[in-house]
Amino acid sequence: MPVALEITLASERLDEGTPEERAAFGLFTIRTLHASLTEGFDFYLKGYRPGPLVSGYHAGEWFAWNWWRLRWEPRSKVADWALAHRMPSIGEGYVWPNITIFSDGVRTALISEPSIRPDAKPFRYVGSSAVVVPSSLWEEAVDTYVPQILGRLRNGGIAQTNLDRLWADVLAERADPAISERRRLEALLGRDPDLIEDDTVERLLADADQLGMAAIGEAAANRAHVGAQERTPLTATEFEELAQSRGHDASSRDAVRLDADTPLPRGALIPAWRLGVDAARALRAQERLETGPIVDSRLAEMAGTRAAVLNDRDSGGGSLSFVLDRRQASSRLVLRSKWHTGRRFDLARLIGDRLIGEPAPLHPATRAYTYRQKAQRAFAGEFLSPFEVVDEMLAGDYDDEERRHEVADHFDVSSKTIDTLLMNHGRLEREDPEQDFDIAAA
Repeated sequence: MPVALEITLASERLDEGTPEERAAFGLFTIRTLHASLTEGFDFYLKGYRPGPLVSGYHAGEWFAWNWWRLRWEPRSKVADWALAHRMPSIGEGYVWPNITIFSDGVRTALISEPSIRPDAKPFRYVGSSAVVVPSSLWEEAVDTYVPQILGRLRNGGIAQTNLDRLWADVLAERADPAISERRRLEALLGRDPDLIEDDTVERLLADADQLGMAAIGEAAANRAHVGAQERTPLTATEFEELAQSRGHDASSRDAVRLDADTPLPRGALIPAWRLGVDAARALRAQERLETGPIVDSRLAEMAGTRAAVLNDRDSGGGSLSFVLDRRQASSRLVLRSKWHTGRRFDLARLIGDRLIGEPAPLHPATRAYTYRQKAQRAFAGEFLSPFEVVDEMLAGDYDDEERRHEVADHFDVSSKTIDTLLMNHGRLEREDPEQDFDIAAA
């Protein structure tokens, strides 16, 4: 069952500030059935309470203005990302919860961290374990909270506020499929609604007719992870040019498929890594691969191409790997990495994307943290180096770097692939708790 998520404001009195601030002042809380994300120590009361005293009006404005980015934009290290995803950026003179909110498109994470200073005043947040909910529950929580604030304003005789205008715009955009798609692409690009005037979004929408809307969204989300000279997503023409100049022949007809009756876990309750791992295990069982390494020729065969693609370092580079399907089952396959193990990993990702992604002419493997890309990575790691065998080979000696390298060499994968498997299964400590929020929450 999904974990309920609530954002609430219990009324308190405020004798100063704007009418909106006073009408929507109170005890602000974000909680699930099992976790309080806003709990902290109140130095005025000298005790713990479930949330701070703030004006919920400002939180409502922040939720409304950033609604599309909070709903669709995955985590990123782009400089202005934090303004749309970290609650302390709300400001307005209040000590907001140290909560970061972001989505992979299917599931939304709320990461609550303690206050940076142990003596923070007037409210010191204690933090909480990571919470991950289906993004539909995040929508419901905001859809309940903002009208609650608007109701407080009406009770105070306050009408036609900035929050009214922002929220009306969000509701109208969500109700219009064409505008919704535009706003989703803007969010994946890391843009606020209609803020940047260029033809990037129009180009993406036009290319979606040729390459598939889901695939175009994946390419857009990659923007935050490429060099400055490539920050504009590739056009359909550029994909075709790259496929022709750096690609290798492949056949979509010859690419491996899972049997139609193979059960895979689906839906927003299923984290991306679980889908990827289950698909990898199902394919290994179907193809009778047992638990040993997969040689280049077999891996390439399952991708519908030749083993030479894995050794052509000169064709590497660029911002993403992809397969572009053409007519009569012919395809062109481009791999980003220049290294043999990296090319094997990316080829495995593209095999996985055919199994778990949406059917379309374009299958991209990017560096973004969308649900689809995370599922691809989990598939590739498990498919090339089954965790149970890795765990058995290490025999509990997880800190021995040389031994981990030996295991990586055995499966012909990078040591990073082995380390990631071990971190995902709790055998090694994860350096970045946000690296995969689904696993951190689990």
